[in-house]
Amino acid sequence: MGFNSIVCVKQVPDTANITSDAMTPEGTVNRAALPAIFNPEDLHALETALEIRDRFGGTVTVLTMGLPKAAEVLRSCLYRGADRAILLTDRRAAGSDTLATSYILSQIVRTIGNYDFVFCGRQAIDGDTAQTGPQIAEKLEIPQVTYLEKVIDLKDGTPKTARLRRNTGNGFEIVDVQLPVLVTVIETANDPRPFAARKVMRFKHAAVPAEVTPEKAEELKAKGLLMEQWTLDDVNADLNRCGMAGSPTKVFRIESIVLTKEGFVQIAPTEEGVTGLVQELIADRTL
Repeated sequence: MGFNSIVCVKQVPDTANITSDAMTPEGTVNRAALPAIFNPEDLHALETALEIRDRFGGTVTVLTMGLPKAAEVLRSCLYRGADRAILLTDRRAAGSDTLATSYILSQIVRTIGNYDFVFCGRQAIDGDTAQTGPQIAEKLEIPQVTYLEKVIDLKDGTPKTARLRRNTGNGFEIVDVQLPVLVTVIETANDPRPFAARKVMRFKHAAVPAEVTPEKAEELKAKGLLMEQWTLDDVNADLNRCGMAGSPTKVFRIESIVLTKEGFVQIAPTEEGVTGLVQELIADRTL
């Protein structure tokens, strides 16, 4: 019978390459001005879902919301073995905070239906709030297990159940939970698999309709290479709970920090040099 997993993934700005154009005047992230990458912990969530399918059978559906260019992370998921990929792209979702984002994602999950697991990375590197996954669980009214380290066992009975190990910071807990369940995954849970060469060759031309002409979309659909593209209307979303209208978060202040220090101080690799450095750091209240 197997277990059906839905994985929420996100294309995020590469925080290692932040520029002065990183924020808009309204205080939201200027995603168009920053290089984009696959959110790191979402890769571990995807790998967990793929491992469950490999061990117990079932399906893996990946979803994301964002601009059409976010289809790139969906292709990455197909290269790793995902069965189905869905992009929700809608201008009315722009500016969504975690409350609005979790509502939209929960509506996508409801629309997909027939799931045992919803997997998310613990948090996204563009916000670091770790709020979206738990908020999705609350809106779906299903149990949640956070900080997953390992799937110990699954029981395909009535009801289906899972035994999971979660990290508690200074130890771990073994949790038995009835499915369906939402799980957030941490980076120590596994090692994400690389692209599979055959899947890259098969899906390298996969696209969502917004990326191609209507004629090309029909051609890709006939070949099974047209990824699904949804709008808020397709998931019956309440527009008052989406985008800026559904986002109570307000930016209080944006601070631009400019480093003005010039030159450098060379520390001698001796006991005296290190002692002097430590004393200077203490005096500056760095230590």
